[in-house]
Amino acid sequence: MDKRARNFASDNNAGICPEAWEALEAARHGHSPAYGNDSHTARACERFREIFETDCEVFFAFNGTAANSLALASLCHSYHSVICHELAHIETDECGAPEFYSGGSKILLAPGNHGRIPPDAVESIVHRRSDLHFPKPRVLSVTQATEVGTVYPPDALRELGAITHGLGLKMHMDGARFANAVASLGCAPKDITWRAGVDVLCFGGTKNGMMLGEAIIFFDKRLAAEFEYRCKQAGQLASKMRYLSAPWLGVLKDGAWLRHAAAANAAAARLEEGIRRLGAGTVVYPREANSVFVRWDDAVITGLYARGWTFYDFIAAGGCRLMCSWDTREEDIDAFLADLAEVSASGEDRSAEIPVMRH
Repeated sequence: MDKRARNFASDNNAGICPEAWEALEAARHGHSPAYGNDSHTARACERFREIFETDCEVFFAFNGTAANSLALASLCHSYHSVICHELAHIETDECGAPEFYSGGSKILLAPGNHGRIPPDAVESIVHRRSDLHFPKPRVLSVTQATEVGTVYPPDALRELGAITHGLGLKMHMDGARFANAVASLGCAPKDITWRAGVDVLCFGGTKNGMMLGEAIIFFDKRLAAEFEYRCKQAGQLASKMRYLSAPWLGVLKDGAWLRHAAAANAAAARLEEGIRRLGAGTVVYPREANSVFVRWDDAVITGLYARGWTFYDFIAAGGCRLMCSWDTREEDIDAFLADLAEVSASGEDRSAEIPVMRH
């Protein structure tokens, strides 16, 4: 096996799942109305309504940064602020896009164990100041699954939702790995979204086996007023929208999205168990979705890089992140663990051969 062909850097690195590819192939023939006025887009929107068991407005964007940023901009004026965890993707990895698209809304950071925001942190920030010199809190943004691979259970989200709405705020969910969270919790999608108080969800497709594409789902339809204009202005209104929406028909059909997420979660569980069994490193965060965070000595990191394995060592301020994908195989994990055992035992360091990892 070519170990360089498989890696644990990101689930973005994985290929396209067969269900998405087949649905895209089915949509490529003939002519169809542009800008989302096609039957594929209409059916994809209906499929989301069926999955969430509620009426909702659905829009499609090319990537997660655009989805999150435009959703937050729809909830805020420029003088508002967004509360999120200090490790949240909208703070650490979106190059100021949420602030840019909202015209300057400020992000306020909350601490919290294992990537989750506790209710008292939200209250503390909201009550910190109420004068007009301070950007008025308007939105709580939570990440599901979190940046460190943990998940919010339904009861925790309901508590956050009650506090958020009680304080007059809206609730946004960055669901880049929403499928992994649902698969981990084994709950109905509605139980960790609109029933828990989530107003807007950015549902990730790219990390769940699609080529590209995220869905922006407004459970409070009033908040979607003129959202299509934001998409157009931001360059996110695809002229041939069916090629963004049709793959969702394949992924959402017959539970494929959950099967792929469950497979990625199971791969991460196998990887975590192997690392613990070897006693090779310290697992930093609870593994609840499809990532494992491990703290290793530099010699182990450089030794694994030298053997062709790729992973990030700069995410979430604690350890190396090993991310499993919908197509991660057991033999990939076993081969990695075999190399980890050898590198850990030998303490080899071939840092001169190590590639520099970037997003």
